[in-house]
Amino acid sequence: MAVKHSVVMEQKRRKTRGKKRVALGPSARKVMVSPVGIGTLLEPSTSFDPHLFLTRLTTGKTSRDYLDKQAIFSQGDAADAVFYVQSGKVKLTVVSKRGKEAVVAILTEGSFFGEGCLAGQPLRMATATAIQQTSSIRVTREAMIALLHQEPEFGERFLAYLLSRNIRMEADLVDHLFNSSEKRLARLLLLLAHFGHESKPIPVVAKMSQETLAEMIGTTRSRVSFFMNRFRKLGFVDYNGGGMHVHSSLVSVVLHD
Repeated sequence: MAVKHSVVMEQKRRKTRGKKRVALGPSARKVMVSPVGIGTLLEPSTSFDPHLFLTRLTTGKTSRDYLDKQAIFSQGDAADAVFYVQSGKVKLTVVSKRGKEAVVAILTEGSFFGEGCLAGQPLRMATATAIQQTSSIRVTREAMIALLHQEPEFGERFLAYLLSRNIRMEADLVDHLFNSSEKRLARLLLLLAHFGHESKPIPVVAKMSQETLAEMIGTTRSRVSFFMNRFRKLGFVDYNGGGMHVHSSLVSVVLHD
């Protein structure tokens, strides 16, 4: 009986160890996409195209093109629609009561913005401005809510996009609190070049003013100019007619303590 009891206990221990190995498998250990927090944890699948779902809308949808520096909506406007960037780039800025402006985000093709209206936000909390020729789709709040209910796949991916952007914003906050302005600039350039996104290996950043970069990382234009000259001399970035080429070696600035 003692031998039989020992055999049974050993079998239970093997089952328990087997379960632990499954719980600690490779998929469970993959928490970070990259060691510097570049990229997102919930990047939508490249096979998913929100535009295909938006084309199914027959009402509550309009398309419009914007010129460089043209406002799409302003801080304080009524929040009654969600926007989708078909092409180009959009800058989101916030102005304080004292008149100080800060750049919240630069949104590229395939991004949504203005989704605060879906949570009952009555007024726009930021200003959206095209920073190059941009084409966007405007979907009314009612039409967007209906689409989220009618298309579960779209709703799932839209939620993943929002969660991904929230994670990015948390990383940006930590970056501002703990990193130097040089590290913040290096991280921003890598993000703008989509470093760490296997689906978007774009090493070129479109022309962007040093003033805008300074507003995004919370420093002065002169400091940005100083660091950009240093990055260029070290071979981390170089310039061409189409913009700025960011090399992956720039990540060493972010990782350096």
